[in-house]
Amino acid sequence: MATVVNIDWPKNGSDSVEKQKEDFIKILDFYKDLNYNAVIVQVRAAGDAFYASEYAPWSRFLTGEEGENTKWKQDPLAWMIEQAHIRGLEFHAWLNPYRATFDLNTDILSPDHDYNVNPDWMVKYGTKYYYNPGLPLVQEKLTSIIKELTLKYDIDGIHFDDYFYPYTIKDEVFNDSITFYNCSQPQQSLADWRRSNVDTLIKKSYTAIKDIKPWVSFGVSPFGVWKNKSTDPRGSETQAGQTTYDNLYADPLLWMQNGWLDYIAPQIYWSLDLPVASHKILVDWWADNSANTNVFIGNGAYKVRNNSDQAWEKKKELPNQFKLARQTQEINGNIVFSAKSLMENNPDVVSYLKKKYYKWPVLTPEISSGQKSPLANIDIIGTVQTDDFVSLTIANNNAIRYALVYTSGKKTASELKAKKLLNKIFIATESNRVQIPKSVLKGKRFAVTFLDDFGRESEPTIIHLKQTAEK
Repeated sequence: MATVVNIDWPKNGSDSVEKQKEDFIKILDFYKDLNYNAVIVQVRAAGDAFYASEYAPWSRFLTGEEGENTKWKQDPLAWMIEQAHIRGLEFHAWLNPYRATFDLNTDILSPDHDYNVNPDWMVKYGTKYYYNPGLPLVQEKLTSIIKELTLKYDIDGIHFDDYFYPYTIKDEVFNDSITFYNCSQPQQSLADWRRSNVDTLIKKSYTAIKDIKPWVSFGVSPFGVWKNKSTDPRGSETQAGQTTYDNLYADPLLWMQNGWLDYIAPQIYWSLDLPVASHKILVDWWADNSANTNVFIGNGAYKVRNNSDQAWEKKKELPNQFKLARQTQEINGNIVFSAKSLMENNPDVVSYLKKKYYKWPVLTPEISSGQKSPLANIDIIGTVQTDDFVSLTIANNNAIRYALVYTSGKKTASELKAKKLLNKIFIATESNRVQIPKSVLKGKRFAVTFLDDFGRESEPTIIHLKQTAEK
């Protein structure tokens, strides 16, 4: 869900809170109906914040005026997270770390924006200003932002997109020569120094998150081509004009190798057989080069029937990309850019996707960091049914985040995993009650398991409606 220049949400920073809430919920409900399981929301677009931050001014894309918030009485980010969770959706806070401004109109920036507070951190390049990634104080500031988000909010993940050093602009120079002179190691090239700066931010971000909440995942969606094979035998059979390694100075292979990511989502926003950058070839390449992390494919849904590449005119181009991901063992899922892409157009594609690939909900991968043992059984100490709900009382919460409701025939609990997930119900902190809508149940029997913060699942308990007390 892109918020910069109001791509997906809010439709306008000047909209009323009621309108902004209504539009946000529409997006969540659309993807909940498609059985998606996570939303990645841009909360830092250009040196700003979609929440009350010690380190950045309010974003004009939310409030209508940079640095001012006179309309949101409650914390907008806490509200967004809550709305996602009650729909069973994970909430990943998406940050653009280095982009300081979206254009050169700096008059609209708040006095508290880093462009005004720390002008020596800024590098003008093309039509934007960027934070200088080589400055230790910049790295410190960005790490503080990560810590603030992780500490204050009940997020499930932190997400960086593909903008590290900016994409190369012909005949423009990213002027960080003085910082290079002052901060580089002896014999270190400019390119290697720049990559080391990004590596440092990735490592510091991962460490900061895990030190505070080890169950919060950290993921990056880099540009889809690491290197072309023409410049490196390890690269992909592509002819990309820019690459994440050589132009953006980002080396996601190193990050995976060192265990600094929970997931990677390469942006493979091209059609399956595009000659210069085939989606098919790149999915295979990332599958072969993944290590120590979950791999989700970034899909460019915004191109469906909206691109010069005629392959995107086909109803099955995007569905066939999902099909390929599911046929590739090393791939763990898909991330779609952007939220409005499927909502606003192409209902035939959406209908086909739901029928063929998103008929049932599915869980997100377990976070392995910090917890190796299985989740202890959760005791259900009371069951009551009314006309509309079955209410469960559990012995304790113990950081249980969700109750999962499965179909259950007459088979034993140990055979449950092959059954279908019917519902994922959020359990508020400290609560020991679960309300299961009877409308989701199939038959008189169902099974319940519980998920904790790490995504660990308890053993199932089979419940028969005839054995519950009625109220």
